[in-house]
Amino acid sequence: EIHIKEPIEKEVHPHLLPGELLLCEASTVYKYMQEDGSNRGTYGKLVCTNFKISFLDDDSASDDNEPQFKNKIVGENDITLQCVDQIYGVYDEKKKLLTGQLRKYPEKLIIYCKDLRVFNFCLRYTKEEEVKRIVSGIVHHSQTPKLLKRLFLFSYASAAPNNTGGRNQTVMFETLEDWREELERTKGNVKYKAVTTNEGYRVSEKLPLYFVVPICISEESILKYEGRGIPIWCWSCHNGAALLKMSAFPKEQDDSTSQMQKAFLDGIYKTISKPPYELLKMDDLSSSLPSLQDIQTAYTRFKQLFLIDNSTDFWATDVKWFSLLESTNWLEIIRRVLKKAIEVAECLEIQHTNVLLIEESATDLCCVISSLVQVMMDSYSRTKSGFQSLIQKEWVIGGHGFLDRCNHLHKSEKEEAPVFLLLLNCVWQLVQQYPPAFEFTETYLTVLSDSLYVPVFSTFFFNSQHQRDTNKSGESLKTQSGPFRFLTVWDWSVQFDTKAQAFLNNPLYAEKPKPDKSQRKTARFKHQRQLSLPLTQAKPSTKRGFFREETDHLIKNILGKRIGKFINSSDEPPNSLREFYDSWHSKPVDYHGLLLPRIDGPEIKVWAQRYLRWIPEAQLHGGGTIATAAKILDLMEEVQSLQVKMDEEHSQAVSGDVHSVPMLRNSARLSSLFPFALLQRQSVKPALPTSTWKDLEDEDDLVKRDDEFVDLSGDML
Repeated sequence: EIHIKEPIEKEVHPHLLPGELLLCEASTVYKYMQEDGSNRGTYGKLVCTNFKISFLDDDSASDDNEPQFKNKIVGENDITLQCVDQIYGVYDEKKKLLTGQLRKYPEKLIIYCKDLRVFNFCLRYTKEEEVKRIVSGIVHHSQTPKLLKRLFLFSYASAAPNNTGGRNQTVMFETLEDWREELERTKGNVKYKAVTTNEGYRVSEKLPLYFVVPICISEESILKYEGRGIPIWCWSCHNGAALLKMSAFPKEQDDSTSQMQKAFLDGIYKTISKPPYELLKMDDLSSSLPSLQDIQTAYTRFKQLFLIDNSTDFWATDVKWFSLLESTNWLEIIRRVLKKAIEVAECLEIQHTNVLLIEESATDLCCVISSLVQVMMDSYSRTKSGFQSLIQKEWVIGGHGFLDRCNHLHKSEKEEAPVFLLLLNCVWQLVQQYPPAFEFTETYLTVLSDSLYVPVFSTFFFNSQHQRDTNKSGESLKTQSGPFRFLTVWDWSVQFDTKAQAFLNNPLYAEKPKPDKSQRKTARFKHQRQLSLPLTQAKPSTKRGFFREETDHLIKNILGKRIGKFINSSDEPPNSLREFYDSWHSKPVDYHGLLLPRIDGPEIKVWAQRYLRWIPEAQLHGGGTIATAAKILDLMEEVQSLQVKMDEEHSQAVSGDVHSVPMLRNSARLSSLFPFALLQRQSVKPALPTSTWKDLEDEDDLVKRDDEFVDLSGDML
């Protein structure tokens, strides 16, 4: 049975960006809703452009039900071509992966997205010619290899008005001055220098135009092996110890070449081990961390847990949630990466030792570890502009191959690996463990991960600064000569209005205290630490190994406990590291000093907002972090309005702009899926023919008791 909503009669047209062209369309396409298995849905038009796949129904034409957190570029029924992960066709109730040329066209189309949305379209009522056009068009434009210049990035840059926008104080690291200022900020300019050796890319196309090396390194050394074997500066600690990275020599070399390279490296190490430099510790990340292939395999398994087709699938997999989660190995990889960052922090902070990270290209795991260490040790990197500058420095200018690692051109799956997503997952662990230490929110990180697939910004669509610079110049599509004007993702006003941008800023950020009040401020932080979950194992229930939190609803993100994974002690850190870790955690947190993530077992959690936001069954009605945020924002709004009244009464001018905060009334009506999805209908647990459900029925009292604590809409504050 299909519940039919009458086909739309009024014509709806897609909203096209500058440079966006309509390629194909199909009318009378039926889009299923995902909330239940009842086949409810709506009719509309499915279109494919050179930028996105879009479903248009009669609601698309009206702005009555406008979401508070609306993206101005990508709507809720839009999928950018780079965001398409896999496309399946359904033939006689059997799913088949669609690639290349099609001989037979499906009756249903399922599109899995890289941001974990799932779209189900029924094509039974669509004209055959339109079905052929739309299916082959979508498959061709989203799945087949393409040339770099065919990316929508170039169409948009050539057609959009020349509006450079604001940079939000983000340091872009495109000039020598930017590097010199960063050296000065970190007091690294005594021992390190910014060099211009690579101007015109005469050393290497993989290196940025400008970078920083130890003062004692000569220009001849940099030129000798195209920058390989040269320690490149990342950051300097307050005590003078520095974090460096180096691109290793290829392992397969003939003996004479190997001997020459070894002698060259020995000379470099001797030079930077003498005063004024500290001792040097080398860390080959290719041997101490998982390979890129392992990371890709783990993430591929992990994301399958969240690409849910329907309600029945959700409940079926939920019974095996813990074993499925553990088998992916994704949380273990996050733990290992965080542990490595703690090791590096200990060398810099306690041992006053320089750390040299070594990797084949120094543009993958080097970027992850160096960024994490800076987020942990430098409070500037925990501000919004500081974090954005860090991503520019280590990833965008540092030469991370976004084009290959995200497989934007569909050229080689062998090069694909979610390295940048791994960093965001690790930073999220810190954000949720120490919220007041960060100026940005988890919503900011989620939106940043989504922006990986929006080819309106150049930030995540090149492999190196050289590739970006060479493609920036040249003829634009309108035969106007001159460089393309690419947008940077850091101008958030392109995607969100001021009201929506408020969700990206943390209202409870503990701003850096003034020096004369620092002691009093530090004392106040003691109580904040106690808000974190205790580091204890949940007691297993007698019912088939489920934890007591396994309630009737089986909501996957209740207090984050279900998502924690227990690690046995076989991989314990070395003694000195364990002492450093335990000693730091025994003291009150200074939110502007060193931050160490808690990495024992259940502390490593799934980033619930990013991975569960499209799954109605996993929502907390009137609960989750958003309910807390709603209360806080309401209070802030009240305080601000009172402040304005007081100023008016005293006839004083209001100093500065009053920051606008979103109006979040009736927070109890929100769910934990907000702001990405509106409140969904309560999902009904199906009667699965398993004894597991019967075992859980006895826990009704526990459910009711737990729910009293889960509802955050009441006396939370």
